[in-house]
Amino acid sequence: MLGEYRITGRRATEIAADVERAIGDGELQPGQALPPLRELAGRLRVNPNTVAAAYRLLRDRGVIETAGRRGSRVRHRPASTPREELGVVVPPGARDLSSGNPDPALLPPLDDALAAAAKANAEHPMLYGMPGVNPELAALARAGFDTDGVPDGPVTVTSGSLDAIERVLGAHLRPGDAVAVEDPGWGGLLDLIPALGLRTVPVAVDDDGPLPGGVERALRSGARALIVTDRAQNPTGAAVTETRAHALREVLAAHPDVLLIEDDHGHAIVDLPLHPLGGSTRHWVVVRSAAKAYGPDLRIAVLTGDPTTVDRVQGRYRLAAGWVSQLLQSALLHLWRTGAVDPAAVAASYGRRRDALVAALAERGVASHGRSGMNVWVPVPDETGAMLRLQQSGWVAAPGARHRLASRPGVRVTVSPLALGEVDAVAEAVALAARPGGGLRYG
Repeated sequence: MLGEYRITGRRATEIAADVERAIGDGELQPGQALPPLRELAGRLRVNPNTVAAAYRLLRDRGVIETAGRRGSRVRHRPASTPREELGVVVPPGARDLSSGNPDPALLPPLDDALAAAAKANAEHPMLYGMPGVNPELAALARAGFDTDGVPDGPVTVTSGSLDAIERVLGAHLRPGDAVAVEDPGWGGLLDLIPALGLRTVPVAVDDDGPLPGGVERALRSGARALIVTDRAQNPTGAAVTETRAHALREVLAAHPDVLLIEDDHGHAIVDLPLHPLGGSTRHWVVVRSAAKAYGPDLRIAVLTGDPTTVDRVQGRYRLAAGWVSQLLQSALLHLWRTGAVDPAAVAASYGRRRDALVAALAERGVASHGRSGMNVWVPVPDETGAMLRLQQSGWVAAPGARHRLASRPGVRVTVSPLALGEVDAVAEAVALAARPGGGLRYG
């Protein structure tokens, strides 16, 4: 079963460490089956409960997976390996439309904001024991949530959306719990969940957001949390409509103990209204990151939610990182106060490029999705073939395997590096690439 490799160890931690080392050294291969509990226990002369505990540690770390009667196997891709490492080669002279980054030309300069933050810090230095959240930033964030109809709740600050989601999941869930996620969805999130020892339950998405029937099935199957992207969904550009929000609230109302996490990362780069779901369950949060509109390196997100969840997130922050840099909080506050970003202008800029690409693809008989944000999702019958043909045409997109669990193949095109005059060339290349073809497959 394991070829020449023999697992060693007497305690659960030793056995788990040995398996992990063997995987890292390549002595145990992805997909390779591990011995049944009693067989390995007999070989090591330990109690079967010791082996069970070792396998549980490995499963919780995302190193192995257990499939009922098929036993335990080494994961095909370790949970801590980012999906972005799925190989994408940018040949010399080719244009990279795969990164998912915002257009640098639409990001505000940070000089004045950082200078204002440094001045504020000089006048009132942040020291140990002081409040970790800038009260003015929290007040402005809460006012924005109020304007968009988000239920009342306290506000806190984290180091970006993924940090917020990780902390919220950790506040309520335990290893082995299931989380319902959009499919296709954000690769970073699809990486994070198994790395936390949690299980992903895919929910199909259309242009209006997660399908209510899929959410209902996921929650009925035991998912303890649901994560929804309100607008500018990555990779499809979906945005939750009022009608879809109403249907999702009805589903959630029947599952009041489910943890609801809404990611509204597109709040300053889209011009579609927010239709929040928060308050449909006992525990909920809405997260807004500064990354797309103000710059990824600010590493700041604000979140609001029910008092219990926000208090748990703040409490864990105090025990670990302590707080998000007040310098960065002050810088973001300055950017908000001075109107450094014009959300309508940013949304229009992305919208012109995105809509033009979707229309140009439609003219060539290619269906695509891109209702909001900076990405266009193109379903293809052969993902690897499409990627290779695009590269040969001088363009590089992101493989859908970075974003998929059970959904069909596709490629993601980020429009932020594009000029309007380049849209037809990209559409022509994508249309040619989307034709069926052979080759190895991503995922």
